[in-house]
Order: sequence, then structure tokens, then C-alpha cells
Amino acid sequence: VQLQASGGGLVQAGGSLRLSCAASGRTVSGYDMGWFRQAPGKEREFVAAIRRYGPTTYYADSVKGQFTISRDNAKNTLYLQMNSLKPEDTAVYYCAARPGSGSLVHTNDYDYWGQGTQVTVSS
Repeated sequence: VQLQASGGGLVQAGGSLRLSCAASGRTVSGYDMGWFRQAPGKEREFVAAIRRYGPTTYYADSVKGQFTISRDNAKNTLYLQMNSLKPEDTAVYYCAARPGSGSLVHTNDYDYWGQGTQVTVSS
């Protein structure tokens, strides 16, 4: 499975962005998927995840009510709608996928990773 994240950019505080993660190589309808982010000098952290068939979703406390994860299995694509962005949301955002089951909040829960897309929020 190859994952390609896109949709990042520079946005002012309070703005919105929608990230996409296109999967190729095989269908990911049977995969749990997630988003992580990594700010400069910090470890990669969990942002949100969605179970393979939806609609069960999980969010980091820091983004609950602000971000929404979704997927379109017909398009083999994962999304992250980010609203009310803050400077502390600045990071490289990565999408990830895994065919197994269990926890979804740790980086080692996932087998496949996208290359990351930069999100920069200016104050």
C-alpha cells in the first residue's frame, strides 16, 4: 500500500484546511487508518483515527471538536478536515494505515505511512 498525503499549506489562525490521503496499490477499505503530526523538535503524535468500515473515530484531546476524520472507501481516500486552526497545529501531517486490529493511537500500530504534508498556521 502506498499513501500520498496532500492538502497542506500556509493558513492564518482561525482558518481551515482539508488534508487528503490517497491510497494506491490495493484497496484500503479493510484497513484502519489514522493521522499523526510532527512539529519541529517533537515526537510524532496521534491526531485522529478511523476504523476500517467507519464510522468509529478517535481523536487526540487537543483536536476534539476542531478536526474531523473521514474516509471514502470508494475513492480509497482518507480525509482530515481541520477547522479553527491555531499556530500550535503547525506540523508535518502524516497519514497511516494498517490491516490489523487493536490500538490506533501509537505510531507502531501502523504498517504503512504517507510522506507527510506541511501545515503552517500563522498568528
